[in-house]
Amino acid sequence: MSVLDAMAGRHEIATAEQMEELGRSIGASLDAGDLLVLTGPLGAGKTTFTRGLAEGLGVRGPVQSPTFVIARTHPSLVGGAPLVHVDAYRLGSAAELDDLDIDFARSVVVIEWGRPMADAVADAWWDIELERPVGGDAQGLDDEDLDADAPRVVTIARVQR
Repeated sequence: MSVLDAMAGRHEIATAEQMEELGRSIGASLDAGDLLVLTGPLGAGKTTFTRGLAEGLGVRGPVQSPTFVIARTHPSLVGGAPLVHVDAYRLGSAAELDDLDIDFARSVVVIEWGRPMADAVADAWWDIELERPVGGDAQGLDDEDLDADAPRVVTIARVQR
């Protein structure tokens, strides 16, 4: 059983530091060929999670959102697999994801917003959904507070098609 298998299910995360720690503990157990698909609204912690994951993998940083470049490759500093961090939000189809020519077999790949495209590039992956409070009431966050520490819920599930 892998670390991710043991972590499948729902996790309450209170701070950005805890989100990074979750990513770090998962990253330390990943191997080339692993695909993680992150889904969640803006400010849910997708890039924060990936920053911790990159640290756990031992890859070169800094890890930043790849929104404008679509994909960033972070080479390993410890002889392991590189991390490919993709933001699929602006991609229109799985064909556009394929056009990025990602070496899925020899990399650990994290795709933000990639749920609709995952089955076109892999037979199995880890689906990680990040939820945060939304809206401007006492339970939610205004847009200007997206980076504020607030409770998040992370749900990890294995998907096989």
